This record gives sequence, structure tokens and C-alpha cells, in this order.
Amino acid sequence: MSFDVTDGKDRIIFVTKEDQEAPSNAELVADDPDDPYEEQGLILPSGDMNWNCPCLGGMASGPCGSQFKEACSCFHYSKEEVKGSDCLENVRNLQECMQKNPELYPQEEDEDVATQQESDSALTSAAPPDTSALSPESEPSPAPSAVTPDSSSATDGQTAS
Repeated sequence: MSFDVTDGKDRIIFVTKEDQEAPSNAELVADDPDDPYEEQGLILPSGDMNWNCPCLGGMASGPCGSQFKEACSCFHYSKEEVKGSDCLENVRNLQECMQKNPELYPQEEDEDVATQQESDSALTSAAPPDTSALSPESEPSPAPSAVTPDSSSATDGQTAS
């Protein structure tokens, strides 16, 4: 025997093992093609933006959601020759909001800089000693060649001299 309890906005349903083993009697409702919350892509059939599209990665909600919507809408409806060139202020507002919330919107440059600094420190520790103090007269002589005067080259058959 199952029963339910309503606790504020939540409804808790307790079921018995027998209730769970019985086949479901739920009826599926046919999808509504005009439902704006269905996954229809970024642009709805009406031409409007689908702010619930999973392709937006949740950017339309959160602390910068309104700035994101303004910037995207401006670009979508832009009539300028260079599409979106009239939206710079909207994009700037979005960027400022994202910079104020780095824990939610980490900047790729920050990650690249950290990676570059790690690479630089690894290269510095493995770098050869600085030889810039050597004067041109004190440069080391080139290493002797492994070719002897009477050895021949495998490609041209001539002897080295």
C-alpha cells in the first residue's frame, strides 16, 4: 500500500515492493511541435531565440544571463553590413559581467598563462648555462668531424677531402 506526503513544495511518495513490481500505467503524451521548450535548436520556428537550447550551455541563466541574452539577441537581429558590429556595447557588458564572476566563467587566457608559466619554469630549469658572457674571440671551436679523409659518402661515392 503506497502513500504520499506533501512537504511544502515537495511531494514524497512511499511505495511498497509490490507497487514497484507492477507494470506502469503511465500514459505518454505526444510531443507538441510548437512547444518552445523542446530541443528545436537555437532558433525556434518563429525565428525567436530558444534560450532553453542545451547548445547554450546554460549561459542564458545565471548572473550574466541577461547580458548574454542582450548580446545574442542584438547579434541575431543585427541588420548591419558587418553583422553584430552594432552590438559591441552589449558584448562589452557581457564580458565585464563574466570577469566579475571568474569562478563561474574562467577565462581561457588565465588557463593559458598558467600553462605557459609552468612550461617556462620547466624550460628554465632544464636550460643550459648562460654563455652570453663569452666574447667572439673566446668562442669554442667547432667539434671535429667524424668523416676521415679516406672515407666515402654513401650517396655520391666520392671521397671526402
